[in-house]
Amino acid sequence: MKELRYLLVVAFGLITNFMIAQTATVRGVILDENNSPIEGVNIVYNAEGTQSNSNGFYELTVDADKQVTVVFSHLSHKNVTVTLTLSNGEDFEFNPVMNTQVDQIGEVVISTNRRKRIEGITTISPKTIRLIPGANAGVENLLKSLPGVSSNNELSTQYSVRGGNYDENLVYVNEIEVYRPFLIRSGQQEGLSFVNTDLVQNVDFSAGGFQAKYGDKLSSVLDITYKRPVGFGASIDASLLGASASIEGVSANGKLSGIAGVRYRDNSLLVNSKETETNFRPTFIDAQTFFTYKFSSKFHLDFLGNISLNKYDYVPLTRQTNFGTLQDPIALLVAYQGREIDEYHTYFGALKANYFVNDNLTLKFIGSTYHTTEQEHFDILAQYRLGEVNSNIGDEDFGEVDFSEGIGSQLTHARNDLDALIINAEHRGTYEKEDVQIDWGIKYTREDIRDRIVEWEVIDSAGFSIRPPGNEFINDQPYSPFEGPLEAFQSVRATNKVVIDRISGYAQWSKRSFWGEHEIWMNAGVRAHNWSVSGEDIESTTQTVFSPRAQFSIKPDWEKDMVFRLSGGLYHQPPFYRELRDSMGVVQPNVKAQQSIHVVLANDYSFKLWNRPFKLTTEAYYKKLTDVNPYTLENVRIRYRARNNAEAYAYGLDLRLNGEFVPGTESWVSFGYLKTEENIDNRGYIARPTDQRLKFAVLWQDYVPRIPNLKMYLNMVYNTGLPGGSPSYADPYLFQRRLPDYKRADLGILYVLADQKRQHPKGHWLHKFKELNLGVEIFNIFDVQNSITNTWVRDVYTKRQFGIPNFMTGRVFNVKLGMRF
Repeated sequence: MKELRYLLVVAFGLITNFMIAQTATVRGVILDENNSPIEGVNIVYNAEGTQSNSNGFYELTVDADKQVTVVFSHLSHKNVTVTLTLSNGEDFEFNPVMNTQVDQIGEVVISTNRRKRIEGITTISPKTIRLIPGANAGVENLLKSLPGVSSNNELSTQYSVRGGNYDENLVYVNEIEVYRPFLIRSGQQEGLSFVNTDLVQNVDFSAGGFQAKYGDKLSSVLDITYKRPVGFGASIDASLLGASASIEGVSANGKLSGIAGVRYRDNSLLVNSKETETNFRPTFIDAQTFFTYKFSSKFHLDFLGNISLNKYDYVPLTRQTNFGTLQDPIALLVAYQGREIDEYHTYFGALKANYFVNDNLTLKFIGSTYHTTEQEHFDILAQYRLGEVNSNIGDEDFGEVDFSEGIGSQLTHARNDLDALIINAEHRGTYEKEDVQIDWGIKYTREDIRDRIVEWEVIDSAGFSIRPPGNEFINDQPYSPFEGPLEAFQSVRATNKVVIDRISGYAQWSKRSFWGEHEIWMNAGVRAHNWSVSGEDIESTTQTVFSPRAQFSIKPDWEKDMVFRLSGGLYHQPPFYRELRDSMGVVQPNVKAQQSIHVVLANDYSFKLWNRPFKLTTEAYYKKLTDVNPYTLENVRIRYRARNNAEAYAYGLDLRLNGEFVPGTESWVSFGYLKTEENIDNRGYIARPTDQRLKFAVLWQDYVPRIPNLKMYLNMVYNTGLPGGSPSYADPYLFQRRLPDYKRADLGILYVLADQKRQHPKGHWLHKFKELNLGVEIFNIFDVQNSITNTWVRDVYTKRQFGIPNFMTGRVFNVKLGMRF
């Protein structure tokens, strides 16, 4: 413990005035008019420069956070000049085509963050994503540090945004929509997120008020761009939680480029830190590829592929949970028999054709197929005792259960199997003329779902089988015998074969202009979505919705660098298969699209503090939801009522201050306030399952001034408690007690042996490494007992039901190694 305290003191005490240069990287491939690479091109910036190699590849380091000019020159070609403004640590790809006969455009001005800023999009550095510690490190781990984004489950990559649920978030990879598994019910089953961090070039995120070009969901958009390599590269990362490797390269003629990655994850280290003792053997593995072939300068073809094989073998043994108060401590002791075996096999492939007709017109054609086969099979008998704990300090049996108040057992059974095939065909287009841009698109989707659900639960309390609530019967035992049939406490049996055909499209207009001396941007668009539901023993239905959306941004001609944004519209979420299936597993084809009116008012204020760049982003939002499909949330499993019998609202305020608190690094502090309630069947408003009232988050990067290669990464989150849910079939209006607040801090200490700023000469053993680092991580450094749901247990004497918290992971130590070539 002494060494641990010393480590924490050092980590939190890294306060520095050490200044290092703020840089960005420009790289790419230089081609001639015949699309052949040019060797020996001089690339010069600020009296420093480099040359392209035999493959036309170059890489140049430039100053960040200011306008820089780079000149490309060659004896046989005309010069090319480009002016850029890049952020600190940004990796920007620029592939110029050098002509021999005609003059080049004198200057091309590129500001990569300007458009995203006025559209209200948050951009996250891929390098930061790789380095920030977390039990489930990756893109989603970092999103949870942003205001408005909430998750109380460190084992899950799922997140809710501004009062929505996990199904309300769009995820795109290179403009191709991706999906998540259907049958996942707990975070420890999830395995790997679709997004492979090693392949990522850019991450954009919008928490609401997004444009019409994005799809039909109610809450957020995560837009991922995978790398288009410009040279050879490779990476290997390994830790006690798994490993990953990637490789990238370009063909000799520069036409074919590709990147591929493999990942393996083992959650045993985290799951074994929970209260339930288990034999846990997970196997989570996936492989991804992204290839681009340039047939010509006008036509490029992309391929994105993914294979994911996840197996979850779980054998619970025992559990003891202490709860209650100091005056009345209570313990739950459980002995388990049985096991759970789940498998999730996912196959995804997509082709994207890019046709650059001219400088103004770009046409894209996308086709994708997603196939998942999932099984969830378990038989688990849990025999429990609920009793008082001996709290007399000094007694030999201190902390043990003195006598039992409730004795019972619970037998759960499931044989759930799902096979889903989703096919998409899509066209997108963009036309730009001076300060006007027009975007359009049309998409056809076919979802073929085959689902078998067999679930039942038997509860025995003190020798009596608990019957399902809601069934009236007379039982005056022992005076007269009870002759009714024995029933499971809950039982669901259904087989569904469903086909959903969708046609959706959008058109939007954007314009940049001036209002006097003030710069303004306008965007207006509309989406349309038509879908039909059919299948065995299902009455075919067809519905159509329209979603108008708009944005307005203004940058006043002030001394202070500010942007004001107003965005909103009518957003719809047509039901996916999971939203059509009610609590008994029956498909309800008449479920309508949930709809929400969004209004978002935002301000971005960029300023200098301590002569370093900072930005304060403030967003106030309001949502009015109708035709709401109520649901219950159990861990990460969402169970819908498949009825549009509710209305809801959400409003809040999000604040984020990010910048160089420590020179040369980006950190941020986030605050979010949210209130969301729903009114089911006009019974009055109650908190929704995602009513996360307050949120504070800190993401901090630091280093030791005298040892700048020794770095620290801290990820802290505080969320107020969510509503704790209710027992099966219970009235949610009677169960509005909240779970305890969620408090978590993850710490990473990293020593950098080699990176872009610390390269070694030939002959040195570190020369071949572009990056090499070794570190330790401490997850949940304060060992806080956070809970995600409740287990409901009946007291045999009072007949009360106790909500016993299911605690998440405790403190865990991890070792990691990262290298790039």
